[in-house]
Amino acid sequence: MTTEAANILGTGWGGTTPDGDRRGIAIVRLTVGLVQGIVLYLLLRATEGDSASWSQRHPDLFAPALLTALFLPAVLLSGVGKLRLWVYVVWSLIAGAALAFLAWHDIARQADGAREATFPLFVFAAAALFIAHHLIVPADRERRLAASYPAYFDAAWMAGVQGVLSIGFAGAFWLLLLLGAALFKIIGLSFLSDLLQESWFSLPLTGLAFATAVHLTDVRDGLIRGVRTVALMLLSWLLLVITVLVGGFLVALPFTGLDGLWETGSATALVLSAAAALIVLINTAYQDGRPDHRPPVVLRYGVRVASALIAPLVALAFWGLALRIGQHGLTPDRIIATACAVVGAVYGLGYLFAAVRPGPWMKPLEPTNILAAVLSVAVILALFSPLADPARLSAADQVARLERGAVAAKDFDYEFLRFDSGKAGLAALDRLTRSSDPQIAELARAAKAREERSGYSVEDRAARVAGIRIQPIAGQTAPPSFTAQLGRQDALMYACTVGNPCQLRNLDLDGDGRVEVLLANSSAILAFAQDAQGQWSQSGTYVAACAPPSPDELAKAFAETFAVVPARLPDLVVGDQRLQAQPQISCPPPTSR
Repeated sequence: MTTEAANILGTGWGGTTPDGDRRGIAIVRLTVGLVQGIVLYLLLRATEGDSASWSQRHPDLFAPALLTALFLPAVLLSGVGKLRLWVYVVWSLIAGAALAFLAWHDIARQADGAREATFPLFVFAAAALFIAHHLIVPADRERRLAASYPAYFDAAWMAGVQGVLSIGFAGAFWLLLLLGAALFKIIGLSFLSDLLQESWFSLPLTGLAFATAVHLTDVRDGLIRGVRTVALMLLSWLLLVITVLVGGFLVALPFTGLDGLWETGSATALVLSAAAALIVLINTAYQDGRPDHRPPVVLRYGVRVASALIAPLVALAFWGLALRIGQHGLTPDRIIATACAVVGAVYGLGYLFAAVRPGPWMKPLEPTNILAAVLSVAVILALFSPLADPARLSAADQVARLERGAVAAKDFDYEFLRFDSGKAGLAALDRLTRSSDPQIAELARAAKAREERSGYSVEDRAARVAGIRIQPIAGQTAPPSFTAQLGRQDALMYACTVGNPCQLRNLDLDGDGRVEVLLANSSAILAFAQDAQGQWSQSGTYVAACAPPSPDELAKAFAETFAVVPARLPDLVVGDQRLQAQPQISCPPPTSR
């Protein structure tokens, strides 16, 4: 290690000169970037090969190593030079241990088989680490347990801008490398393109590029503040747009009703996303709360109105969750959504109070942001640890609903316990196999013995059926067995929708004595046939050979003028293969007008 780096680490970030500090910090950052790239390369190598690869044999070690290698360097890059040495070391150790533990638990709670870290873990772990890091850095800088609000705002938004610019720098760096490789290749030299395809070269190089960008943006913080100011100004004016849209949505709800909202199946995610957008844009206008940073009058009124809209959106999210949980019980997704709604409720109530409270403009927004930040970290740690494991809570709730009779034994989703709730679900399913109710015990044993899903869950089928719109024409009815299997027909989710419903007609197309079902939408006619076991599946699609008719013309013809004609060319049997004809269609030329 060089003298500058030794001075940095040995004296608590105290080199002899500012230039010496910057050189030492640069060396530390470049070392972190290089080591990260090397570790990621080694982890990539650990995934190569068949199921006997190291990552498959030891997922409880691979997942913690991967999560830590991905996210801990962000703390090391951002904290160097900004935290006192002992705080930097202690916080880095705590962050690394927390990341490793969350990843280990994510693997440990899963059932035996191919186990790997889940996608939500990466998203929420990154969010928790970012929030926690930017609660610690300002507090250490001011030598206080809780820093001033402007310090929190400055640290978090500066880091956000630095992150975006650093990712952009690394991307531009790679574009230039690829351009250079292409130039060399056109003259017959492929060494650079071959080198860039080698992970042992590309991953450490990417780590170095990103670390370089972090250092450059940190050294030129005046320029970064200028970029941040422009970005905040532009984003703050978008607040007016989202405020008008959300306000119009809430005003229209009493007139349109909530049925359409709940039928989407994603209402909770939509309203929480809208609330999150409002929160972010409100903060771009409020900034650090200093009087000299206040926005124009129109934005100040926009902030007040927008702050009052968050609480109704969060209330809608709770309502939707309550309906779904009341109907179908807890699932991991609903638990995570409820946790997000709880954090959203803190924002909603705090921002509503700030909007209506007289006195300094929106001042209660500051403690609300700090409280919500701390709560967010705590909630994420609880969700991805044994404290509030969504899989365990969901399995317990589903079994409790079964035992108290909220769901009939034949309708209970045993496959959720078998496939979707990890070890907690398997343990619950094992208890159900010993139930005093013989039907429950039999169905639980059947689910436990199953190696793969038999079909969609009860709730999935209900959601699919709710989104499918079929209108039988006069004198026709849908076969009950076909209606019962609607949830298994994926094609109908996209072909027969609320805005484009299908018309239904029953007809024995092939003369085998069994009725086929024809469903017509605005562009095609789908044919469904039933096999000897009573299972319906799509057997064909009819489309216009030439210019397609208008939707109204097709609907009228399907309901009134309908005929079956034999195919022009029969099928051929060659050996044991059946070949279907694809006739050439000659369409008449369009009529000149």
